[in-house]
Amino acid sequence: MKKIKKINLAAILLISSVFTGVAFADITLESKTEVEGTWKLESSKNSLGDKNAVIREDTWVFKNGKVTILHIPREGKYYDQPPVNYEIEDGKLKIALLGNSRFDIFSVVDKDDKNMTLKGKSGGYYYFIKK
Repeated sequence: MKKIKKINLAAILLISSVFTGVAFADITLESKTEVEGTWKLESSKNSLGDKNAVIREDTWVFKNGKVTILHIPREGKYYDQPPVNYEIEDGKLKIALLGNSRFDIFSVVDKDDKNMTLKGKSGGYYYFIKK
């Protein structure tokens, strides 16, 4: 009898967690124009619950199917990355990695005319302000 109660309790908890859990739906991008422009990367976090945001200094410029990352700090100096291709695939932002055939893929978590939050495929969050 106790075993049945434990199974029922486990089933109830599982079902309630499915229906009461907080879900964040990604924004599905339809075209490149939705991200075009100049975006200042304000900060990044390793996860949504991370309390320690890393202040960022780079700017991402999306224009004509290319993204250029400017003002990237490295060892006390700054550099600009050459433009790489980007595309929208399955509603996500797909950015070519410099120097090879792989891509970074980002989901858009939040976006309006002035702000955009991207989530990287490894779980990092990137908080942008439009310039």
